[in-house]
Amino acid sequence: MAAIIGRKLGMTQIFAEDGVRVPLTVIEAGPCPVTQVKTAERDGYEAVQLGFGASKPKHVNQPERGHLKRSGAGPLRHLREFSPEELGVELAEGDLVTVEHFVPGSYVKVTGTSKGKGYQGTIKRHNFKRGPKSHGSHNIRQPGSIGAAAYPARVFKGIKMSGHMGARQVTQRGLQIVDRDVERNLLLVRGAVPGGVNGIVIVRPD
Repeated sequence: MAAIIGRKLGMTQIFAEDGVRVPLTVIEAGPCPVTQVKTAERDGYEAVQLGFGASKPKHVNQPERGHLKRSGAGPLRHLREFSPEELGVELAEGDLVTVEHFVPGSYVKVTGTSKGKGYQGTIKRHNFKRGPKSHGSHNIRQPGSIGAAAYPARVFKGIKMSGHMGARQVTQRGLQIVDRDVERNLLLVRGAVPGGVNGIVIVRPD
């Protein structure tokens, strides 16, 4: 089983034979052409570069256009590198990685960018408890103490505080492939994957 780049199309559901509802995420995975194979002798490390998402030539700069032309691939929006261990199969420039490499019933991990929530307080961001609302309390949604004044007279790094929430790389493990559609390049994965609709995701064997 190989790794592949895809796009999250959304979620749906099916019902098993025993009537249990199974939530599914639909991923448009590939086809991903192999745009470059890196070797330790020439590049200092081993990796396989895959491309995904057709693009217009005007949206790709000239150096990248020449790089893709060497492998026979057209203009692509996304390029990612994978180690040979992640791919699990031997590939050469010009080969295609499709959903045929994935077997229903196998487990994968999906990496994507989580939904951005903007600037949030400690209650929503870190599940803090609020203060009392009665008896003159002014500490309802405040974070509380973040350190002593005399010693250490500073705030330690890593203190949970309010700030930007979401919009970071997240990997969800233990997701099972329920089915695949080779003709339409679709993977049906049990459960939810990070990110919103049309978000770019990377599917790798778990």
